[in-house]
Amino acid sequence: MTTTMDRPNVTLAALDSLGSMGGLFSTTVLYALACGIAVGGGLALLAAAVRGLPVKPEHEKQKASERASELVRFAGRRGSIAAIAGIVVLLLTRWAVAGIATAVLVFFWDKLFGGASEEKAAMKRVEALASWTESLRDTIAGAVGLEQAIPASARAAAPVLRPHLDALVDRLRSRTPLPEALQQLADEIDDASADIIVAALILNARLRGPGLRQVLGALAKSAREEVDMRQRVMAQRASTRRSVQIVVAVSIAFVLGLSIFNREFVEPYGTAVGQLVLACVCGLFALGFWWLRKLSTIETPERFLVRDESAVQFVRPRTPGSQPGSPTPSQTLPHSSPEEGVRR
Repeated sequence: MTTTMDRPNVTLAALDSLGSMGGLFSTTVLYALACGIAVGGGLALLAAAVRGLPVKPEHEKQKASERASELVRFAGRRGSIAAIAGIVVLLLTRWAVAGIATAVLVFFWDKLFGGASEEKAAMKRVEALASWTESLRDTIAGAVGLEQAIPASARAAAPVLRPHLDALVDRLRSRTPLPEALQQLADEIDDASADIIVAALILNARLRGPGLRQVLGALAKSAREEVDMRQRVMAQRASTRRSVQIVVAVSIAFVLGLSIFNREFVEPYGTAVGQLVLACVCGLFALGFWWLRKLSTIETPERFLVRDESAVQFVRPRTPGSQPGSPTPSQTLPHSSPEEGVRR
């Protein structure tokens, strides 16, 4: 009678015999599949090269270069740790798939099971924006202009925003126009919540209309509510994230324990077919981890205060009758009088 402990051995032995009989797992079929994938990938690359890709705007190119540099630094630091962990698992289990899977898991650990530090940094940034907006509102209440209120409010800003606000003050002292300096501030902070606040400041700098205090107060209140919402969501997801980490740690420890202390039980995994089955199992685990990470990610709105060219402050769709070189409404507003801007 076959016991429960012998069922994995029987299954893997049957798959091994199937590969030796020349079925789906035969060498000829695997080579044919690899050749088909290579030919299909080559045709797809040829079609992309002939058709071409759309030209990316300047801000997207700059973000891509920044991501590439960050990836290089991350790969140099995390890649060495992942390689060491993969080699250790390979020596303990003598399974190539287990070593590669361990290296990949260690390399993408923060991307799959992290995220708490990124969420905390985003909450600190939004909270700092709310505090700075309130300080700017209170400073303007003393009948002070926006150009004088910004340096005064920057002294009491949070450490997260202090470098960006100091750079803004330096630009204002170097006679940079206020709308241009605020646009550069939004690009440096690179946050959708900051875009809303900076857009209100840019419009007031151009139009010089009343009601800035009320707008800043409403924006600060909205930022505070966003921080409270993120804190509640993060507290609810902390237990789920910890449970996933425990499941992953127990699974890895169980596999390593069997491969070290009960080698006979997992011996069929050492064959070629066994490695293929192990690769499928690791792929299913990776798919589940990616799905959990997708569910635990907070979707934030995209930035809208971006510019593709140095002369364009706000990105808006062009009308059919406008020419590429014609001025936009945002470029003609500074030449209008304050009274006319208020009427608009």
